[in-house]
Amino acid sequence: MIGNTIGLIALALGWRRSVLTWPAQLLSGLILVGAYASAHLTGGVGKQVLVIGVAAWGWHQWSRGRQQAQDGSIAVRFATWKERGLLLGGAALGTLAVGGLFTAYPSLSWSPWADAYIFVGTLVAMVAQARGLVEFWFAWLLVDLVGVPLAFNSGLAFSGFVYVIYGALVLWGMRDWWLRSRTAPVLEGTPA
Repeated sequence: MIGNTIGLIALALGWRRSVLTWPAQLLSGLILVGAYASAHLTGGVGKQVLVIGVAAWGWHQWSRGRQQAQDGSIAVRFATWKERGLLLGGAALGTLAVGGLFTAYPSLSWSPWADAYIFVGTLVAMVAQARGLVEFWFAWLLVDLVGVPLAFNSGLAFSGFVYVIYGALVLWGMRDWWLRSRTAPVLEGTPA
C-alpha cells in the first residue's frame, strides 16, 4: 500500500514535470520489490528493479536538463518517428525475450507473457519519460491494460485499485504534456 501510494505521488510529480518524480519512483520501487516477491511475480520484482535503475538514470537526465523549458521545468516533446520505431521495436523484442525466459522457467512467473509485457513496457515508459517524450504516457496506458487485471488476479487488490487511479492520472498527464509539447516557445524580448 505504501509503495503504490508513493508510486502514485511519483506519477503526479511526473505529470508536473518535477525532478522529484525520480526519487519518489526509486523509493516506491524499493518497497514494491517486497510486495511482488511475496506474490511470486518475478516479472513484477524485475520490473521494480528496473524502476530503481531507470529512476536513477532519469533523475540524472532531468537534473542535467532541468532548465530546458522557460519556466524551469522539463521541456517535453513528441518522439521522432525513429524514436517511436526504436521504442516499439525494443518493446516487441524485449517482450519476446523476457516472455521466452519466463516460459522456459515457469517458476519465475505464473503468467509469463503478461509479466514480460509489463516488465518491458515499464522500461519503455520510463526511458521515454526520462527523455521527456509525450509517448511515455501512451506506454503507461498500455502497461495498465495488462497490469490492472494481473494485479487483481494475483491477489494484489490494492495495487490493482491504485493502477486504476494511475490510469486516470495518466490521461490527465498525457493531456498536459501533449498541450505543452504543442506550445510555441516565446522568445525573450518579443511581445507575447
